[in-house]
Amino acid sequence: MLYLVIKAGLSGIIVMLVSEVARKFPGFGALIASLPLISVLGMIWLWRDTADTDRVAVHAFATFWYVLPSLPMFLLLPLLLKRGVGFWPSLIGLCLLTSLLYLVMTGLLGRAGIRL
Repeated sequence: MLYLVIKAGLSGIIVMLVSEVARKFPGFGALIASLPLISVLGMIWLWRDTADTDRVAVHAFATFWYVLPSLPMFLLLPLLLKRGVGFWPSLIGLCLLTSLLYLVMTGLLGRAGIRL
């Protein structure tokens, strides 16, 4: 149980640091957020829990493919906000778009014989 609390606490601290740094330095906060810290921690926790190199490799491979459908959100959010669309409608709409893009990506990769 302590292990789960440590994992959750460390992950939460990273999110808190990003938001606090971004309040004062938005660009630097974005740089920290763009680092694959959560992915790296996920791989570390997965390795520690399983010591299974195949599982870690599959996780890293799938993470690469799942990052791609999320990228449009980061381009479209500033455009929507600058055009006067509210934050919450923009964010919710882009989360829905990202979910749709995840489904499309998974379908296309499945047709190409790639299973995530």
